[in-house]
Amino acid sequence: MPEETMDLTGPEQETPDNNEELYERFSFRTDKGQEPLRIDKYLMNRIEGATRNKLQQAINNGMVLVNGKEVRPNYKVKGLEDILVYSDMSPDETEIVPEDIPLNIVFEDEDLMVINKPAGMVVHPGSGNYTGTLLNGVAWYLQKQQPGLSEQTLPRFGLVHRIDKNTSGLLVLAKRDHAMRQLARQFFDHTVKRQYIALVWGDLKEDSGTIRAHVGRHLRFRKLFEAYPEGDHGKDAITHYQVLERFGYVTLVQCVLETGRTHQIRVHMKYLGHPLFSDDFYGGDKIVKGTVFAKYKQFVDNCFAICPRQALHARTLGFVHPGTGKEIFFESPLPDDMTQVIDKWRKYVSTTGYKANG
Repeated sequence: MPEETMDLTGPEQETPDNNEELYERFSFRTDKGQEPLRIDKYLMNRIEGATRNKLQQAINNGMVLVNGKEVRPNYKVKGLEDILVYSDMSPDETEIVPEDIPLNIVFEDEDLMVINKPAGMVVHPGSGNYTGTLLNGVAWYLQKQQPGLSEQTLPRFGLVHRIDKNTSGLLVLAKRDHAMRQLARQFFDHTVKRQYIALVWGDLKEDSGTIRAHVGRHLRFRKLFEAYPEGDHGKDAITHYQVLERFGYVTLVQCVLETGRTHQIRVHMKYLGHPLFSDDFYGGDKIVKGTVFAKYKQFVDNCFAICPRQALHARTLGFVHPGTGKEIFFESPLPDDMTQVIDKWRKYVSTTGYKANG
């Protein structure tokens, strides 16, 4: 649909910024002649909007490192020291009311939970989405485990990343502070292994490649994000892709994220000229490649009806367990809507004899 008539009023996802990872990192090196100064005061002068209370909280939570080691709030910085700050960008505190929502828990122990999120579910409460979110369901689940917990005493969930409302797949939540700190660092340091499966429009020219283009908010439509290859807006974003199967009109690809910007895969694939199939935000909900014949249009419309959301699934998630120090790996099968659509395209191409690239 033309931009002028795009419906961008709905709460597609509750993202106030352009990160799916909920921690940002700041690094500083003190000057050679730095006079001894409490670390919270030093950082207040260098991080915009930082308050002493928030900084002390970050220090106490082990989110401030000096020369690679955690420090106490009364630590005084000296000359030529390397300071690393992991800044919490998680959503503003919103009351999370426990709700009986079914959860597909793939793994759980005392430190963390890995959940397979269905498409259509928002991750956390926020503007326009105060109920029915994943965290509402997690609150109910934990309260059921420990009946003595009240809404006031429910532990804070360590949400260190998120995926779009209409993207399905794996998500990890920390249940303890130390687990949250360790996972946050892994996400920021890009050591978490995340692999997505996407169905995109068109026949990609290359079998594999890397997309490097900043991702930031659209300058006109603020609910949309845009690729800025010159780096003049947004934040750096890197997506690696590999073709898994070609159907001529559409292509099945595997994407590996090196960064975690909001809508990153969706924006990067649109930038390549291959929007995600059925993505109503980025032009994938109409015929991008194919004929104008009524039979083909009906076939595509049937596919849209089966998968009425962007065809994107967070399939794998691997990280070092914050408690054991061992690497663990999880895999989630493609959901039925994507599997059915992929099968339909496979049959359609085999019966029409369409020849794809490569």
